[in-house]
Amino acid sequence: MENNGKEREDTRRGLRPLLRQLWSRLRASLFGSRSQPPAAVPEVSSAAPLEPLRRLKLTDGVSRTLFDEYARHRQTDSGDEETGWILLGLRERAEAIALATLPAGTLSDAGVAHVRFNSLAQEIGSRIVRKQDRRLKILGVVHTHPGSLRHPSGGDYEGDTVWVSHLRGGEGVFAIGTADVRTHANGIALASNPKANVQVLGELCFSWYSLRTGQRNYQPLPVELILGPDLARPLHDVWVRLEEHAAALDRLFRKQAAVECRVIENGSVLAVEVPLAEQGDRVRVLLDEDEPRYFVHRGGEVFQVDPEAGSIDQGVYLLLAELAARSRDSISISKGE
Repeated sequence: MENNGKEREDTRRGLRPLLRQLWSRLRASLFGSRSQPPAAVPEVSSAAPLEPLRRLKLTDGVSRTLFDEYARHRQTDSGDEETGWILLGLRERAEAIALATLPAGTLSDAGVAHVRFNSLAQEIGSRIVRKQDRRLKILGVVHTHPGSLRHPSGGDYEGDTVWVSHLRGGEGVFAIGTADVRTHANGIALASNPKANVQVLGELCFSWYSLRTGQRNYQPLPVELILGPDLARPLHDVWVRLEEHAAALDRLFRKQAAVECRVIENGSVLAVEVPLAEQGDRVRVLLDEDEPRYFVHRGGEVFQVDPEAGSIDQGVYLLLAELAARSRDSISISKGE
């Protein structure tokens, strides 16, 4: 029991470096200016003063992502290790609305008592998702426990109490996932009436809490399902590609304000697009299981090219330089004529 207790105390000690690093990397991109949301996103009154959280709303898409991916994770060779997600969403006066999940990733560092997320990939994921609604903020963290500890530990508190001071309202949302629900032979959970802060599906369980700056302990946070998607769910299917090219994508995002990323071809390909000067013209890079494929869309025509680059940002800049050189040549010829 002492060893198990120590492992649980070590759990968020493993998360604390993640949280500090993730906050540092995402602060500028996740706490920026606001814009009007898509019609499907609930409207929020930003003028109302914030109160302590009294409720969490999860879209059914977000809830489904958490349960589905947790169940699949448990079927893998690393199923006895922890996994997790960052939650993005909206903060209303006394409630939070979770609209997107960013997974820990395949390149995360995980064990039976810790998980450290791939924060660079999550930064890229957040940039892509926030193209849909720039109001999205970090709400908190969800992670799993291999055993039956449904409450954050003292080690969790030590890291979280510092981290939440950076969140809007000085308060964060946290959840612990476990697979400890006992069921009847027919599969119905014995605990047929779970607490208001608990979600149960089969043997899986998510227990939700809030934590405010200066608060001495986590508070159970009632959870309610609403209709809506997980805005980041399409990215999960190409997350391996996103992680593989995260450093190059980061460099592109930092230097090319108009760069766009979207998931295409039935969710199997991540398309990266950099617009050119003329309307509709662009350089497009397709990322799938094969080598990156480069295309130039110009003047209504599409050309596939091979810049022979070591990274996708290098390939994009080689193509931009070549296109610029050709434009200069065309201008020179016209002047000579």
